Amino acid sequence: MSQVRILIFAKAPVPGRVKTRLIPALGAEGAARLAGRLLSHALKQALAADLGPVEICASPAPEHPDWQPWLPALRELGPRGSSVAWSDQGEGDLGARLARSARGYLDAGEPVLLMGTDCPALTPQRLREAALALHRHAAALIPALDGGYVLLGLRAFAYHPSLFTTMPWGTATVADLTQRRLRDLNWHVWVGEALPDVDVPADLAILPTELADAIRCAAQVPAARCTVSFRRI
Repeated sequence: MSQVRILIFAKAPVPGRVKTRLIPALGAEGAARLAGRLLSHALKQALAADLGPVEICASPAPEHPDWQPWLPALRELGPRGSSVAWSDQGEGDLGARLARSARGYLDAGEPVLLMGTDCPALTPQRLREAALALHRHAAALIPALDGGYVLLGLRAFAYHPSLFTTMPWGTATVADLTQRRLRDLNWHVWVGEALPDVDVPADLAILPTELADAIRCAAQVPAARCTVSFRRI
């Protein structure tokens, strides 16, 4: 299999700024702790897929102090002798940031997989399936159960601004609209099984057990709101 670059889009796990919809269940500190663990988990999956270079597209920029507490642990996740690249997402909405990070590689002839950190079910095997699909398809898409998507893969030179502009990010129509725009371009697209992501308290039930300790509730959160069961995905 030819190399595919994996671009992981991540926010610094700062309390009160990440996973804010989980704060009622976990508290600001707990939500940020989970965000950090989800990032570590996503990075491990991407490295284990062994598809090619792995890059964290960071917000804010990787040199920002918000990242300093996490950099040592994240850098240790890579195999000995390897390194994980870091880049700045830059300004603009999600579409502008995705396009900015992906286009340079695509224009240079390097296929990419764009992913976030909210889907623990995005395993190495699923990443490999998406990468393999790019041999026969212009794009690969893994939808989220909430109507967004957890992964978008694009073959080398397969870039078009319509995939990223005037998109209603954060709504239940993103995956369908992306597929519609791909069809309008006459691009063949591989669509994988829809997967759950972790955005709201109800989603905590799908966390794999190895992430369970990341969601221990802060002392100020009532115990009745901390009852969460876990199952493997």
